[in-house]
Amino acid sequence: MKTLCRNALEELAQVVEKLDESNCDEFVETVRSANRIALYGVGREGLQIKGFAMRLFHLGLKVSVVGDMTTPPLGTGDLLIASAGPGYFSTVAALINTAKQAGAKTLCITAQPDGVCAQTADQVLVIPAQTMADDMEVKTSTLPMGSLYEGAQYVVFECLLLKLKQILAISADDMRNNHTNLE
Repeated sequence: MKTLCRNALEELAQVVEKLDESNCDEFVETVRSANRIALYGVGREGLQIKGFAMRLFHLGLKVSVVGDMTTPPLGTGDLLIASAGPGYFSTVAALINTAKQAGAKTLCITAQPDGVCAQTADQVLVIPAQTMADDMEVKTSTLPMGSLYEGAQYVVFECLLLKLKQILAISADDMRNNHTNLE
């Protein structure tokens, strides 16, 4: 078990080493400057996106998750962040199109920057990890299917949040005050 965990952690470290710092900085600036932010992802990517949405909310940003009944309409000045690790999901493509037509900026998080969703989005954040798009060709991860990408999302999202926290001058107490008391 320990060997498997060490292998997975090493693979995550390799993904982090391949991140483009300027790409991450552009992502942070786009999020910082957005009025309202809606986030979307499918499957396990969707779980990571929901966790990231919660953390952005803890920073005090106007955030919602697509599909929740309280998600407001997007328009000029707003941002859709959608995850399409393998490069294409029909729902992500449709949401990018809808958000763009409404005047919102679109940002695709992916491991496949040449994928359809990334190519149609206004901006792309690349997390260079194995997904289900390439796990059958050349298996590069100990972890199954898209788990390396999804694990990397968690780590990258938390670190992007730390950068935003610093830029926005939000304290740990401020974040804690935004945490629900209904648990």
